[in-house]
Amino acid sequence: MRTKKKISVIALDPRAGESYRSDIMKLFAEEAEVSVFSVLDGSAAGVLDRADLFVASTDAYGSPEELMRHIPIDSQTMAVEVSFRWSELRKLKELPAGSRVLFVNMTQTMAREAIAQLEQFGVTHIHWIPFYPGAPEVPDVRVAVTPDELRYVPPGMETVIDLGQRVCTSGMMIEIALRLGLESLLEGPAFQRYAQEVATSNYSFDRMFARSIRLESQFHILMESLEDGVVGVNERGEIFACNCHAEEMTLVSASLIQGRRCEEVFPYIPFVQCLQSRQTLPAKAVKVSGVNLSVEVVPVIRQNACIGAFALLQRFNDVEARQNELRSQLFHKGHYAKYSFADVIGRSEAIRRTKETLGRMALSESPVLLIGETGTGKELFAHAVHQASRRAEGPFVAINVAAFPENLLESELFGYEEGAFTGAKKGGRPGLFELAHKGTLFLDEVEGMSPALQIKLLRALQEREVMRVGGNRIIHVDVRVVAATNEALEQKVREGSFRRDLYYRLSTLPVLIPPLTERGDDMFLLTDHFRRELGGTFRLSEPVKDFFRRHAWPGNIRELRNAVEYFIYTGHEDIGMEDLPPTLFLSEGPALRPAAPPVPAEPSGSFQFVLSRLYAASEAGTPMGRETLLREAREARVPLSQREVRDILADMAAQGLARVSRGRGGSQLTPKGRALWENGKRTNRLTN
Repeated sequence: MRTKKKISVIALDPRAGESYRSDIMKLFAEEAEVSVFSVLDGSAAGVLDRADLFVASTDAYGSPEELMRHIPIDSQTMAVEVSFRWSELRKLKELPAGSRVLFVNMTQTMAREAIAQLEQFGVTHIHWIPFYPGAPEVPDVRVAVTPDELRYVPPGMETVIDLGQRVCTSGMMIEIALRLGLESLLEGPAFQRYAQEVATSNYSFDRMFARSIRLESQFHILMESLEDGVVGVNERGEIFACNCHAEEMTLVSASLIQGRRCEEVFPYIPFVQCLQSRQTLPAKAVKVSGVNLSVEVVPVIRQNACIGAFALLQRFNDVEARQNELRSQLFHKGHYAKYSFADVIGRSEAIRRTKETLGRMALSESPVLLIGETGTGKELFAHAVHQASRRAEGPFVAINVAAFPENLLESELFGYEEGAFTGAKKGGRPGLFELAHKGTLFLDEVEGMSPALQIKLLRALQEREVMRVGGNRIIHVDVRVVAATNEALEQKVREGSFRRDLYYRLSTLPVLIPPLTERGDDMFLLTDHFRRELGGTFRLSEPVKDFFRRHAWPGNIRELRNAVEYFIYTGHEDIGMEDLPPTLFLSEGPALRPAAPPVPAEPSGSFQFVLSRLYAASEAGTPMGRETLLREAREARVPLSQREVRDILADMAAQGLARVSRGRGGSQLTPKGRALWENGKRTNRLTN
């Protein structure tokens, strides 16, 4: 069921308002709901409810400025225009010429206004005298005329002619129809009868004719402003419109084809079929003068009759160029990088080296692979790479691959066509590759992508083109990919869960984002930054600072920020060991508790533990990383921090006992290190 339009009538007097409402309802009852508000009864006080159109009498509030204070902002408004019926005017023309007649109304202004209108309609053979409450008595007058205001007629009148409430003009009704988009009602019999009954000068019809000319001009302006070619025919298939773009595409002159049959000029446009079927004919490809065009034909239906049709013409190259332009505009709709390298806080050698390396890589167009533990700030670096690249003015689009199931991830990345699956949005939807055109696409946790999608991603990177789900059209995209992972992708390649060719495509420029434990006192710069950001005023005690330096920080910067927020709610200015959040001790392992700060094992014991695990890994023929050492230490109840592991490995490397690789290469015992462990075991057996 179609929703009706809402019209609000505002009048000074409630009776007049109801009269205007009655007139409007005669013509718009099926299309609109009409409400009445009056100043005298107080219903027009305050701000009125929103309506599609406010129709106000000029005497309601006294000024347009006052009216605007009582209606919602940006509302459509127009003035009430009233007239008389021809049948009532004929009664006045029967009065004797030269008669002195009172015209009685609510106010002097209203009385004089009505008199002027009567004289405009030719009632000039009598002498009109305005009369209203408070007006002086007029002697020797025995005839009074009033528009339904009998209460103000002075006593003693011999003849009283009541014209009834003045009616709304036909021009006002036409204006309402045009304002509400109900022009089709103007052709109905109700409007024709109304126009015949209500007195009018030629002014309203002149104004309607001027509006018609104005609408025709607007139509031509609209035709020429469209980027598509447009050709229009009437119900007989005769051409009446052809814009400049259609002239260029079809190599015809609009002035020479006006009025000609469509099939004579455009045999390749199925106008006749459209007029007969009264159905939209979907776009099809045609070749005109060596150029491929897309041609769609749309019928024009009015009051259940087909009164013409329009053909929409597009060059294929223009369609693609327009899509690229629209995609680039999405940069201003939320797809932009928020951070730069200046937002990366830290002075440590590790973070300085990372920023410098990525700053140089940003100038390349090759994919960047950010490798780092959870919470090290990989997405922040992805933003910064985009900001420092030649694509900084383009969009930056980010997605966490692991957050989507496979079927949803495919439609997110590559988009879908209408009807591609249940629940698909009408008209389809562009994918993130399209939205990132001329910019950067950030794929976080890329290791979570299924093998099937890895193939599609590889093709998008190699061919620079995508196809929407359920579509059959290739879309060219120009996107630079920055990927991130917190796992060893090379291990997944060996296991077969990640494609080797995709791995080498993504890891053209790999960068290791250092964990918090390798950034030294950067953690205190970050603590101060988060404290200011969250509005805290605490200070860290020396024992807490020492704990921070020895803590493993498995959650890295994210874990540090959580701790800072926790400190703010302790209510203490000086943060001691008792103020540490319990989660910090849980992440260290069961050997540590808040009431008993961790006591490190003897250096020789920790050294021997690390030596034993590296020897076991050496026997298996594989290197061992720090994280694996820490995990095995927790399982063995050996209290080792990441810093201690790093110091022990550095000491081993200095003594020539182990080869320690940066990043995820792991550490391996040298022959000297193996000999040290084997000699120690032999000694233990002899002493036991």
